[in-house]
Amino acid sequence: MAQSGEGRIRLFNDFCGSSDLIALTADTAPLGDFFAGGEGFEDADAGVAGKSALSGVIALTSANTDADTSFIGTSVAFDVALMGTIVLETRVQLPDLDTKEIFFGLTSILSTDEQLEDIVINASSTTITMPADLVGFYWSDELSDDDDWHAIYNGGTASASTTTTDVNLSDDAVAGEWQVLRLEVAPNGTTYWYIDGVLKQTVVGACSTSTDMAVCLAAAANTTEFAIVDVDYILVEANRDWTA
Repeated sequence: MAQSGEGRIRLFNDFCGSSDLIALTADTAPLGDFFAGGEGFEDADAGVAGKSALSGVIALTSANTDADTSFIGTSVAFDVALMGTIVLETRVQLPDLDTKEIFFGLTSILSTDEQLEDIVINASSTTITMPADLVGFYWSDELSDDDDWHAIYNGGTASASTTTTDVNLSDDAVAGEWQVLRLEVAPNGTTYWYIDGVLKQTVVGACSTSTDMAVCLAAAANTTEFAIVDVDYILVEANRDWTA
């Protein structure tokens, strides 16, 4: 149903303001157009901390208990068929490539105390299990190709991407170097993965067109070290659903 008004949704945080949400010991906290949460977020030494850096940067930090997660996300508020093309973009940097896993994309599951393993699990070094409908970027030091970003998807008309060799983007994360991750999800579920402006993969029907989704950038601990990812910005664009 066509209506006159603000028909385009744009969420953005450049993290130039105060973003120190460490030691809140709360389940969740507002973060501009987004919110921060996760099972590891409420620990006294985890959360979101502003860094002294040009352009505004925060460190997203999970607790140092295996599987604990901190994330920046939205409510379950996006329907691909009604609101596409949906665009997600972030600029991230991993301080090191050890004992962590990262997800950035759309997910059908995102409660305030979510663990990343509720959304995606590296079941083995070559196999990924996805309890949720999702589409996005995934990185884990426990995968056989532990430096590369992977393009994962589940719930659309395309067969789920459970074998890491099938979804390896052959683009390494490098400790201390920035990368721009961009995801474009069309109304028919076809999804495009870009890294640093280069199209890395296209999958027809990768995303569900009938399941409502949330945006999520998550860092989770593998073993007992803090999982840290530096974030320069997060951008989300979508069409408004006038039928809601």
